[in-house]
Amino acid sequence: MKWKISIVFSLVLVLLAACTPSKQAPESVEGPNLELSAIDSLMWRQPDSALAVLQQFAASPKADSLDELNGHYCQLLISELLYKNDYGQSNRPALQQAVRYFDSLCLCKGVVRNVSTIAFLDARAHYINGVGYYERDSVVEACKEYLKTLEVMEEKFEEKELTGKKAIFMTYTYNRLVELFSAQFMMDPAIACGQKALMFCRIEPTSPQGVSNILYRLGKQYDKMNEIDKARHYYGQALESMTNTDNLVYRDIVSSKALCDYKTKAGIEPSLSALRNMVTLANTENERLNRFLTIGGILFEERLYDSALYYLVSVFQNTTDEASKIRAAENLRIIYDSIGDREQSNAYMRFLSEHKKSEGENKALVSKLEDMFQNHETKKQGKQAEEARAKSIRRTIEITVPIAVAIALGLLVVTKLRSWKLLRKQQEEADKKLGETKQEHEQEMKQWQAETEKTLKDKETSHQQEMEAKEVEARKVREQHEEELNKERERHRKEKEALENAIQESAVKMGQLEELLEEQKMNEAQKESAKTFVDEPVCQKNIEDVRYLRITTRDNHYQSKYAISDNAFRELGEAVERNYCGFDAKLLRYYKDMKQEDFLLCYLYLLDLNEKQIAVLRQCSYSAIKKQAERLGKRMGIESKLAEFVKKIAAKSDFTE
Repeated sequence: MKWKISIVFSLVLVLLAACTPSKQAPESVEGPNLELSAIDSLMWRQPDSALAVLQQFAASPKADSLDELNGHYCQLLISELLYKNDYGQSNRPALQQAVRYFDSLCLCKGVVRNVSTIAFLDARAHYINGVGYYERDSVVEACKEYLKTLEVMEEKFEEKELTGKKAIFMTYTYNRLVELFSAQFMMDPAIACGQKALMFCRIEPTSPQGVSNILYRLGKQYDKMNEIDKARHYYGQALESMTNTDNLVYRDIVSSKALCDYKTKAGIEPSLSALRNMVTLANTENERLNRFLTIGGILFEERLYDSALYYLVSVFQNTTDEASKIRAAENLRIIYDSIGDREQSNAYMRFLSEHKKSEGENKALVSKLEDMFQNHETKKQGKQAEEARAKSIRRTIEITVPIAVAIALGLLVVTKLRSWKLLRKQQEEADKKLGETKQEHEQEMKQWQAETEKTLKDKETSHQQEMEAKEVEARKVREQHEEELNKERERHRKEKEALENAIQESAVKMGQLEELLEEQKMNEAQKESAKTFVDEPVCQKNIEDVRYLRITTRDNHYQSKYAISDNAFRELGEAVERNYCGFDAKLLRYYKDMKQEDFLLCYLYLLDLNEKQIAVLRQCSYSAIKKQAERLGKRMGIESKLAEFVKKIAAKSDFTE
C-alpha cells in the first residue's frame, strides 16, 4: 500500500509542477482546454483511467503552456481524481487557489465566455474543497462548502437545466450533506437533503443502486428518530428498487429492516435469522462486525448477556470505526456492571469518557450547523419568493396590458365614430353652400374641365408608358419562370436517372442474391456429398480402426492390422471421386507433382482424422505426418492448415478457385 501512495504522491508533484498557473488573468477568458475537457468527461465514467490519462498529459509539453484558467482547471481535476480513486487530497493549497479563482470569474461580467461551464467548475471546486475539510474533521467548514456548492448551482442554473452530469453532481452534494447531518444526529436537515438527493437521482441515476441507497439513508434517519413505521416504509421501497441483490447496499437494507422488524415486536428469531444470513454473505471484516453489532444490540435488549458478549466484545476489539466501538462499549459497560465485574465495567467507562465528545461540544457544533442550514434555506426561500414576485408581476403585466390595449382601442373607435358624424354634418353644409354658389362658378368649372382633359391626356401617356414598363417586367418574369421550369425539368431528369441507377443496382443485388442462394444450394449438396463420402464402407472401416485408440505423439507405430492397404487406398480414391468430382484435379492445380502419399494424406483429412490417427493408418510417426503436411502446404502455396484447405477445396462446386 505504501508504494501505491508514494506513486500517487509523485504523480501529484509532477502535476503540480506542470499545471500550476504562471500567467496573470487575461482580459477575457476563452474556455477550458479540449484535452482537459476530454479527461473530465472520462472521469465521470472511468476515474481510474482518467487519472492515468491526466498523468500522461502532465508529462507532455502541452501542460507547460496552460493559461491560468486551465491551470486551475487541472488542479480541480487532480483533486477530484484523487478523491474518486480513494487517495487523500495532497494539493489542497492549489485547490483552494482554484476555488478563489473560479469565484472571481463567476463575479466578473463581460470577460468570461462559457459562463455556465465556469459556474459548474466553481461549484465542483467548492464541493471537492468541502470533501477535503470533511476528511480533516473540519465539519463546519465542510458544511459551509457544500452549501456554497448548492448556492452556486441554484443561482447559475434553472431547475430544468439540472440534468445529466449536473443532476448527478447535485445528488452527490446532497448525499454529502445527508452524511454530515446524520453523523451529528440532525435528522430533520438530513431528511430534507435526502429528499432532494432522491429527486435528482431519479432524474439521472448515479449508479444501479443509487436510488435504493438514498431511500435506505432516509429510512436510517427515521430509524434514529424512532419512527419505525416510516423507516420500514423506506427500507421496503429501497428493496423494491434494487436490481441486484449481490451488493453491500442490499445487505445493509436487509439488516436495518430486520432490526426494525424486531422493534415492532415481530419476534426475535426472524430478525436474528436474517442478520446471521447477512453475516455469512459479508465480503469484508468491517461488514461482518457491523452485523455483529446489530445482533449484539438485539441480544442486549433481550438481556441475553452471555450471547451478546460474544458479538459485542468482537466488535469492540476488532472494528476500526470509532462510532461502532463506542456503541459496543456502552452496552458492554452495562452488561459487566449487571454481572458484577466492576473492573471491566470501569475500563469501558474510561474508554467512553476518553472518546465521547462532551455534550457542550456536540451542542455547539449542531447549533452552528443548524444555523448554517437555516440561513441557506432562508436565503433560498427568499430567492424563490423574489422569483415568485417577479413571475407574479410578469403575469400581471401580461393580463393588464391586453386589457389596456382593448380599452384604448375602444376609446379610439368611439372617437372615430364621433368624428365621422361631425364630418357628415360638415359635408351636408358644404353641399348646400356648393349648390348656392354653383352658377357663380360655372365659368371656373369649364376652365377646370379643359385643364382636366389636358391632365387626362398627360395621365394616359404616362399610363401607356407604365404599361410598356410592366410588359417588359412581365416578360422578364416569364423568362425567369421558364428558366426555373427548365431547372425543375433538369432536376426531374437527374432524379429519374438516379432512380434508374437505383433500379439497376437493385437488379445487380438481386442477381447477387440469386447467385448466393444458388451457392447455398450447392453448399448443401456438398454437405450431402461429405456425409455420403463418410458413409462409404472403406471410409467407415478406416475411421472405426482408429476412433477408439489412445494415441500419443511418441507412438511410432502400431500393429500392421491398422495399416491402410494399397487396395484400400484405391477404393478410398474412388470414393473421393464419386463424392467430390474432380478433387484430384483441383489438388494438381495447386501442386502438379503430387505423389500418391500426398493424395492419401488429403483423402484421410477429408475423413476428419487428425495427424495422430493418420500416423497409425500410415504406420509412421506423428512428426512425419506433421512434416509432410507442412511441406505439402508450402509447395501448394497456402497459409492455412492443410486439413482446412483440403476440406475447403473439396467443398467447391466446380473446377475454379
